[in-house]
Amino acid sequence: MPVKSYDKGDLVVLTAVFTDRNGAAIDPATVTFKIRDPSGAVTTYVFGTDAELVKDSVGNYHVDVSPSVNGDYLYRYESTGTGQAAEEGKFQIKRGFF
Repeated sequence: MPVKSYDKGDLVVLTAVFTDRNGAAIDPATVTFKIRDPSGAVTTYVFGTDAELVKDSVGNYHVDVSPSVNGDYLYRYESTGTGQAAEEGKFQIKRGFF
């Protein structure tokens, strides 16, 4: 899977979709989002506790990230209970001209 690249200052929207075995959208018991910045610092958001993790509709969630450091960012969505799942991804903030 190719790594998406963004310019410093871009708003990066990271989404997750949770479905049952038949492909119907469902809300898991818990939804957690983690992101690790290029320095290794990890930030965690839990749906229902942290406003940054937003539910758009049944089974559809997102987090807006405003990266301030160049380099690779790693992230993970995970859920428990009905709809248990996990998915990880990576994106890069390119070194800019300014």
